[in-house]
Amino acid sequence: MKNILVQIDNVSMTFHSLEGETEAIKKIDLDIYEGEIVGIVGPSGCGKSTLLSIIAGLIEPSSGKILIKGKKVSKSNRNIGYMFQKDLLLEWRNILQNVVLGLEIQGKLNSIYYEKAKQLLINYGLGDFINSYPSQLSGGMRQRVALIRTLILEPDLLLLDEPFSALDYQTRLAIADEIGIILKREGKTAILVTHDIAEAISLCDRVVILSKRPAIVKEIINIELSLPEEKNTPLGRREAPEFRYYFNKIWKELDIHV
Repeated sequence: MKNILVQIDNVSMTFHSLEGETEAIKKIDLDIYEGEIVGIVGPSGCGKSTLLSIIAGLIEPSSGKILIKGKKVSKSNRNIGYMFQKDLLLEWRNILQNVVLGLEIQGKLNSIYYEKAKQLLINYGLGDFINSYPSQLSGGMRQRVALIRTLILEPDLLLLDEPFSALDYQTRLAIADEIGIILKREGKTAILVTHDIAEAISLCDRVVILSKRPAIVKEIINIELSLPEEKNTPLGRREAPEFRYYFNKIWKELDIHV
């Protein structure tokens, strides 16, 4: 049995404004296990990104708590990596300099980490671009750099907030496949927020379905696909016989009307 890494314990969030109160999320309970990728899907505006921000310690919940390795999350958590929709690379720094930026900020940068950064870039197909600048890279390559920048900090938990949504469809499929393989190879624990049902099924071990606002957990679906090991990649998982069943089940639970 895997250890629980993250405990989301009865978390609620209400925002206050001059117009009144808006209840965003309500009494969410969820455990995340080490080494698993958990997808969060739900209607637009239901509070998915708000929940990620609470897990990251960026905002304090109105009630409830988040524990990582049994310790309450705070704003100064360095064991959480956050990957956004935009890659947020600094255009005036080359790729290697971008990858080591977090280490520089934390005062950890040394020759050992420099070599590790180079090796990660080589391992994941960016060895020829170490001295290139972000403007010289494609959107998918930039997202790969953003992931390596996060991974080199060795976080216990990765939060992925629709990291592929700015890419065109073909690139999105390819880079989601690459990043899914990297996360599994590195044994990372991740929470992925996405609007794309197929993406959630192809990348995740479990999919959490949230209701419309105020968001509650409607259902948690374990994704179990019968595939040979060599096909068990995000792209390969789309060919599994059970894929359509999970897609239809999640679609029905989301109750989207168009």
